[in-house]
Amino acid sequence: MAKLVEMRGIVKRFPGVRANDGVDFDLAAGEIHALLGENGAGKSTLMQILYGFHQPEEGEILIDGAPVVIVSPRAAIAHGVGMIHQEFMLVRPFTVAENVILGLPGERGGWLDLARAAKAIRALSARHGLAVDPAARIEHLPIGVQQRVEILKLLYRRARVLILDEPTAVLTPQETVGLFAVLRSLAAEGKAIVIVTHKLREVMDVSDRVTVMRAGRVEASMATTATQETELARLMVGRDVALRAKKAVREPGPVVLRIIDVRARDDAGYEKLRGVSLDLRAGEIVGVAGVDGNGQSQLAEATMNLRPVESGRIELRGVDVTRATPAEHRAMGLAYLPADRRGVGSIVEMTVADNALLGSQRRFTWGRRIFRDESAICAHAARVVSRFSVRTPSLDFAAGKLSGGNLQKLTLGRELARDPAALVVEQPTRGLDVGAIETVWAELLAERAAGKAILLISAELDEIFNLADRIAVMFEGRILSVLPAGKATAETIGMLMAGRAARRTEECETLG
Repeated sequence: MAKLVEMRGIVKRFPGVRANDGVDFDLAAGEIHALLGENGAGKSTLMQILYGFHQPEEGEILIDGAPVVIVSPRAAIAHGVGMIHQEFMLVRPFTVAENVILGLPGERGGWLDLARAAKAIRALSARHGLAVDPAARIEHLPIGVQQRVEILKLLYRRARVLILDEPTAVLTPQETVGLFAVLRSLAAEGKAIVIVTHKLREVMDVSDRVTVMRAGRVEASMATTATQETELARLMVGRDVALRAKKAVREPGPVVLRIIDVRARDDAGYEKLRGVSLDLRAGEIVGVAGVDGNGQSQLAEATMNLRPVESGRIELRGVDVTRATPAEHRAMGLAYLPADRRGVGSIVEMTVADNALLGSQRRFTWGRRIFRDESAICAHAARVVSRFSVRTPSLDFAAGKLSGGNLQKLTLGRELARDPAALVVEQPTRGLDVGAIETVWAELLAERAAGKAILLISAELDEIFNLADRIAVMFEGRILSVLPAGKATAETIGMLMAGRAARRTEECETLG
């Protein structure tokens, strides 16, 4: 295959960081190329350089063999390079056609010809099996269809190179299969596609070639058929990594945490929890699956009384804790790992040591709780850092300067150090590399083995299948079904995530 894009000797520095250190990367017409790496490996920076967000300090970019200078995303599009971000850049009240032509120069004396655009969009949609109605409003479309609109925007602009950042992060399994079919169709027509992802299984499923980056350099580049998941993980992290969790079979104990017919609204006043009921037993992990935005975050917040419960109640070991304060939750044995580790789970301006004791400050004082016991604080923080392998220059280091994985391990370690009876865990490995994921999974399974009840809210089906004993699927604020994890399939879970009711079976308890 002919090289469409070549990046040679790319160097990009940020204050204190060499994000790209002499990187070579090439992309052929008609291929799907996966770009892998840990957080901070430099892969996103490299693609942002290709798309014109950043300019390299050294090196060159060639398209069709000719050197080019890409100074902005507009210039990138002019060279046939487009990028689809994880957060879609769509105007929700606008139609598909209006979004596709947004920002383009006008026709017919400066006016935009929507009818002509709609006709072209229909043709592109039919040609690539995208199944998008140009007249539909974005706010009425499922996430998977919104992503197709982003693809149409690039195709309408005649992009030959499509960069997709974590393209399956918000998709159901069926939507992922559909996306991959579209990508293969585009590649078959000669388009060059880059997917930036951390999902090794998907790399193996859809890509033709894979490049692995570590610490700003290219570690390896090879045909996907010439490698396997374990080798890719080792190249990313620099050591062998367990990609599957080893979960011992165990009989759960009595109910520890009970959610009973809970209703709650989001910040805009819309009802997001519509009578949710769920029991968690000692020594089990209950995974909550669902496409983002179907009430999972509100469920975590309502359980912790961080969001008002309109009706229903939360019980911890038989005691009503619906209106309990965070301090009362901790005292009674209910811990929380929020999805937003920087904005909610930590105080980034404070040190690692101070973040390790948040919520338990009074335990580390003396003199009628007036003075901080610095030696006790340091000893406690050192135990958390050591047990959870938090990489930090010192205990006095600002928590906000830690990598995402290390900050997550610090916040998880802080919560587990209190020895809670139940734990609400929300998106525990979002954005983490395979090495950090391995650590987080091992700790959650250790807590399960110790008899803790864990509510795991995750958008990653692999994570739920690896960790959960039972899987609850949420759709539009309701739990549609609770299934034993060992008897659930990705197809069944995906159907439920899309709102299609599962057939009632002996293995499936349908709720509500």
